[in-house]
Amino acid sequence: MHALFILNGAPYGEERTYNGLRLAGALARKPEHEVRVFLMGDAAVAAKNGQKVPAGYYNLQIMLNKVARPGPGRVGVCGTCMEARGMAEAELAEGAHKSTLDELAQWTEWADKVMVF
Repeated sequence: MHALFILNGAPYGEERTYNGLRLAGALARKPEHEVRVFLMGDAAVAAKNGQKVPAGYYNLQIMLNKVARPGPGRVGVCGTCMEARGMAEAELAEGAHKSTLDELAQWTEWADKVMVF
């Protein structure tokens, strides 16, 4: 199955992005599933490299790495959303890339299931 996760929520302070990545990670661990994640709006910040969170708190950068690990191009970050938040492509975590709505449209056509958080 091909699954696309579109995440919109803030990386911390609410749990939509966290829960979306939990499910994406669970599916990505299964060899019969191919998973892609697209970060939009406030979720774009979840792909920022060098996140330091309090001990015992979840780290979305680590969670994204688990989804991206199977291969390149699996985590896209909305370029317009990055620019609105002052993020440069060099600040993205390993495995994430600056993306576009055109790529999101392609991924949507590719996917068997699209989940939005």
